[in-house]
Amino acid sequence: MQAKILVVDDDAGHLSMLRTVLSGWGYAPEGATDGESAVEMVRAKAYDAVLLDVRMAGMGGMEALSRISAFNPAMPVIIMTAYSSVETAVAALKTGAYDYLTKPLDLDVLHLTLNRALDHMRLAAENETLRRKLADAPPGPEIIGASRAMRELFTLIGMVAPTEATVLITGESGTGKELVARAIHSGSARSSGPLIAVNCAALSETLLESELFGHEKGAFTGAERRREGRFMAADKGSIFLDEIGEIAQPIQAKLLRVIQEREIQRVGGDKPLGVDVRILAATNRDLKKEVEAGRFREDLYYRLNVVSVPVPPLRERAEDIPLLAQFFLGRFAEKNRKRIKGFTPAAMDHLVRCAWPGNVRELENAVERAVILSVGEYVTERELPLCDVRAAAPALATLTEGGSAGLAGRPLDDVEREVILATLDSCGGNKSEAARVLGITRATLHKKLKKYGED
Repeated sequence: MQAKILVVDDDAGHLSMLRTVLSGWGYAPEGATDGESAVEMVRAKAYDAVLLDVRMAGMGGMEALSRISAFNPAMPVIIMTAYSSVETAVAALKTGAYDYLTKPLDLDVLHLTLNRALDHMRLAAENETLRRKLADAPPGPEIIGASRAMRELFTLIGMVAPTEATVLITGESGTGKELVARAIHSGSARSSGPLIAVNCAALSETLLESELFGHEKGAFTGAERRREGRFMAADKGSIFLDEIGEIAQPIQAKLLRVIQEREIQRVGGDKPLGVDVRILAATNRDLKKEVEAGRFREDLYYRLNVVSVPVPPLRERAEDIPLLAQFFLGRFAEKNRKRIKGFTPAAMDHLVRCAWPGNVRELENAVERAVILSVGEYVTERELPLCDVRAAAPALATLTEGGSAGLAGRPLDDVEREVILATLDSCGGNKSEAARVLGITRATLHKKLKKYGED
């Protein structure tokens, strides 16, 4: 859509010239010849920016600026004056002006300033939309997402959480499997009890057995007193066994007994002890292949895999990247005591295009680094790390499968609609990037999406 610009100048010739120039740049300009008319027009209609002369008959530009800023402080107002002074510039900026230009106007500078002002306006709107989406996100400890894949995950969590079933959470490293476990525990009848997390890959076989089941005094060198173990600590609650595929087979056998009999035996002890614990396990391995290779017990696999909850990788839910990036930005800006409002359009495009093989954890690290390096109000592409670009979506890759024969006989509008939607999907829903790939403007893309009822 064309940006609506209100031009306010009591010089009819200058006003007419500016409206002609702005129309040539693709804007939709309207004019006012005094401050009172400008204030009334801003109150009656939404504009994307205002070009405001300072010295006019009747209500001057500074008073008009004050009233416009009071009515809509987010609207960028660019002051124009032929009587430049430091005092006037400072007063204008303090009153709420976005920028200050001197007459005769340098049209290149005007164009650049307008584009920058409109970008800030768009960023503010996008950030507000992101904040609303974050506020409306399903309950859960920091699980962020509005994509179809995440909505399906939220539905599955909601179905699984209230039950007592053992759950196997699968997914690549960095996808947030522990957050899913916490969400399941929070939604269960055991939420008032403890959730004890154990990283099975971080401990040796001997230490893991003692960590899980506890030990008696004197059970081994250094065991100077009895230790209860994580299962007993999780009694009446849940235990989260992360990287379950890394545990040795002797521990697998003892874990199977816990699941079957609901009892443990401390290292060095001979008395079984009953425990009331729900087991939530996670792995980034394909446990079925581990079973086929003889590295994981088949009976334990089926005991753990009562309900499987797959967590999608970030590349399969790229439309969630802006939400996640804004969430991490807010967290790290507060942590580092920085006033950062958001990302520039180029920076957000960069984030959406990245493949993120390390998933959400890699994105989180990239945003934290960007916040630390940022010196302005917005994170730019310069503060972000280089990355591999995501591959095109399967829908786009297979669109013309079979060559021209796959397109023959189809209405042109159907083919165009399918190409546009597949490109949007491959760009993670980022319209600016999709327009660039398609070789059209964002405005043209918007019109075509509206035409096909997809906007």
